[in-house]
Amino acid sequence: MIINFIRHGMTEGNKSKKYIGVTDEVLCDEGIHELKKIKYPDCSILVSSPMKRCKQTAEIIYPGKNYRICEEFRECSFGIFEGKNYMELSDTPEYQNWIESDGKGRFPGGDDPFEFRQRCTDGFIKLIASCPDDEVISLVVHGGVIMSVMEALAFPEKNFYDWHVSNGHGYVTGFDKGKTADINCPLTVISLI
Repeated sequence: MIINFIRHGMTEGNKSKKYIGVTDEVLCDEGIHELKKIKYPDCSILVSSPMKRCKQTAEIIYPGKNYRICEEFRECSFGIFEGKNYMELSDTPEYQNWIESDGKGRFPGGDDPFEFRQRCTDGFIKLIASCPDDEVISLVVHGGVIMSVMEALAFPEKNFYDWHVSNGHGYVTGFDKGKTADINCPLTVISLI
């Protein structure tokens, strides 16, 4: 099974380096233009986050192709950091506390990062279990979703932030459900998108 992880195209919030999680932004013109310049792998199954920026990206990359929505692939809620960048938050005590936690603390008013990562990984495992072994699947999702699943299941092993990809880019991975009795055999990175 081949699984393509594709991060959605750029939004205005991404351009401004803002924390954009549950804010349901659409792609900016520059993001749309950039997507059209990249060659994406074909797929037999297309899956998207329910957020507008992912659905719009899926429709641009794979025009006319039907896609499934995976609710577990929603981006993280950044709580009171939502819609702000690090410069706007630099004097905020809550932000300083979160930074000092090495990004491991709950976002004030938002999600717990570890619960978010587990939700993404559980959603991925559930999705893959429902797909035949010979499919090529493209997941059009958020950067945090890609980093969560790759940190949990990919080989070579890397930490969460090492799996970061730019907007419109991602990973082509291989996955063989038949190699092991459980679904937790590693994703093998084949190439970058």
